[in-house]
Amino acid sequence: MFLFSQAGQYPQHYQDQKRIFRLKQHRILFLFGLLIAFVFIPFVGTDYLFNAILVPYLVLALAGLGLNILTGYTGQLSLGAAAFMAVGAFATYNLELRVPQLPLLLSIFLGGIIAALFGILVGLPSLRIKGFYLIVSTLAAQFFVPWLFTQYSWFTNHNASGVITAPRMQILGYSINSPVGHYLLSLSIVVVLTVLARNLIQSQYGRNFRAVRDMETAATTIGIPVGRTKLLAFAISSFYLGIAGALWAFAYLGTIEADGLDLNRSFQILFIIIIGGLGSLAGSFWGAAFIVLLPIFLSVFGQALFGQAVDQALLQNLQKIIFGGIIIYFLIKEPEGLSRLLRNFYQWLRRWPLRY
Repeated sequence: MFLFSQAGQYPQHYQDQKRIFRLKQHRILFLFGLLIAFVFIPFVGTDYLFNAILVPYLVLALAGLGLNILTGYTGQLSLGAAAFMAVGAFATYNLELRVPQLPLLLSIFLGGIIAALFGILVGLPSLRIKGFYLIVSTLAAQFFVPWLFTQYSWFTNHNASGVITAPRMQILGYSINSPVGHYLLSLSIVVVLTVLARNLIQSQYGRNFRAVRDMETAATTIGIPVGRTKLLAFAISSFYLGIAGALWAFAYLGTIEADGLDLNRSFQILFIIIIGGLGSLAGSFWGAAFIVLLPIFLSVFGQALFGQAVDQALLQNLQKIIFGGIIIYFLIKEPEGLSRLLRNFYQWLRRWPLRY
């Protein structure tokens, strides 16, 4: 039972509470997972695995991570996630186009910074309003961004179709214009940003986020700068979403238009954190896995059950029905989502040997 034993590893100091992984077993599993992801999968994976499953999974998980910081940890409701993704994607594209000397990673980072600045602007109403009214405010941004990029053709380099195409991507002189290259780029960025998010949540800023979420009045009473905390959450969330948008455009689709990141995408990211678990970093990854794998499972299951005569439109409608039912279930029965269910299962495994 090495994987489940905590003997001798209980935190004794404040710094122990701030570790990314408090148990030695978790650190070993994390390093083993990185070894599999970076070394094993690139050699055995197919183009379909990278293009249709792994890359969209990583990007959606990163987007869910960004929205979870804002909604799950800070309690600020938002329906503008796709707008921040669009800002990051178009900003990165224009940086690569107009400043070709910039390295790709720096362009993606600066695209995230521009999305963060836009997020602060959108988050200003949160200083005075909250709840449903804040949702309406972020929803306005969701409609404004596609209109802006469509109305002014400068953002698309005056392309008549309004579509931007990813430039050839290179890092340190090496081309990454392949499914494996896109996967490794996405994986590297997601791993780094996930570790940073974990550190953030364990820090004083993360505790401020949770205090504002749980009771804003009490947070003000104990001296937490509520307004600044909200704007910081909007900025960090938008930064993550902006980078996710750049990866969605460049590493996954290759091309994108302003209307490609619409309200439906914002709802999809919201579903990710609801199904995976609000206020859980791991929940963003579980929710993204569910969103990506469910359509594939339904397609395979439908063809196995009904053969080639299965109607794809029927499967899509069935997918929406299942999504709706699962979201209602989690909102009523398990608000903490899949992460709570898996955490309970892990605790059951830890106690299992003691039952006999």
